Amino acid sequence: MATVILVRHGRSTANATGVLAGRLPGVHLDDTGVAQAAAVGDRLAGVRLSAAVTSPLERCRETAREVLRRQAEPLRPSTDKQLSECDYGDWQGRELKELAKEKLWKVVQAQPSAATFPGGESMRAMQDRAVAAVRRHDARVTAEHGPDAVWLAVSHGDVIKSVLADALGTHLDLFQRIHVDPASVSVIRYTESRPFVLGTNTHGGDLSWLTPPKKARRGARARSGDAAVGGGAGPGAQTERS
Repeated sequence: MATVILVRHGRSTANATGVLAGRLPGVHLDDTGVAQAAAVGDRLAGVRLSAAVTSPLERCRETAREVLRRQAEPLRPSTDKQLSECDYGDWQGRELKELAKEKLWKVVQAQPSAATFPGGESMRAMQDRAVAAVRRHDARVTAEHGPDAVWLAVSHGDVIKSVLADALGTHLDLFQRIHVDPASVSVIRYTESRPFVLGTNTHGGDLSWLTPPKKARRGARARSGDAAVGGGAGPGAQTERS
């Protein structure tokens, strides 16, 4: 299967002021967020992306634009509302310090699988639709571009945390242990037997190793879903042997 790079949008105007934006329109990247998104683009410039999908919210589309303009070949992102932010309902637009006083806040922290936002969706529903969307796009990219393909998904903090929790086999009630910063990069490779989490919440470092050299691309990752006992020798050594 293909490899998905999960990128959270850069810092937004709401992030900077401690407001829970949710799905409210008109929330854009601030200057720091634009710079963060550009830095992600620089990190991914050496990765041949086969496809890009983004949440329809402005801050994600702006992040995707900054990332993709640094690709060697033009790539137009598609949008998928299933990758949109959690529907926080009546909580949207309120300050986090105010929300922390709500009884539901403790549920969200300790037992998110039981949390449903007033006038919005449950965290379980958020995870279900986000994981289904990522897996659906991953299967499509694999079918269209092969098992060596790498694609980009730009989404939101809680959404990405829930996808990572699923890939790690971690119950949603423990997903608050996963941290996903603005403009951070996480990587998952799905296989027929299991997902492999290759990175979480990364902010620096070369990612070109995600794309095998052209001469070694065919079948380079068409391996079984078995984990290497002892941890293996890393992606470079795997490519050399393929």
